[in-house]
Amino acid sequence: MAASVACAFFFDAEPLGEPGRHALDACALCSKPLARNSDIFMYKGDTPFCSEECRYEQMHHDAAYARQAGRRKQQQRSSGRREGGGASVSAKADVSVAGY
Repeated sequence: MAASVACAFFFDAEPLGEPGRHALDACALCSKPLARNSDIFMYKGDTPFCSEECRYEQMHHDAAYARQAGRRKQQQRSSGRREGGGASVSAKADVSVAGY
């Protein structure tokens, strides 16, 4: 009996920032309605998907986005070094040494 109460609570939970919309009503990728008596595939704790394929596609998209963000960050670091980033580091070192 306690399990059915917990299950009902889980389905009735609303995500923050989206009042009036239940957390497990639709697939996060394709927006297909999710039935309470069918399997729901979760990702990142609270993101529901209708199938393993939709979940895998989202995981693949997130991994590609993370790789792209990492490349951008690396490019920004390397361009900062070429534009005189070393001079600002040595100036900071001189200031801290002069303070003693």
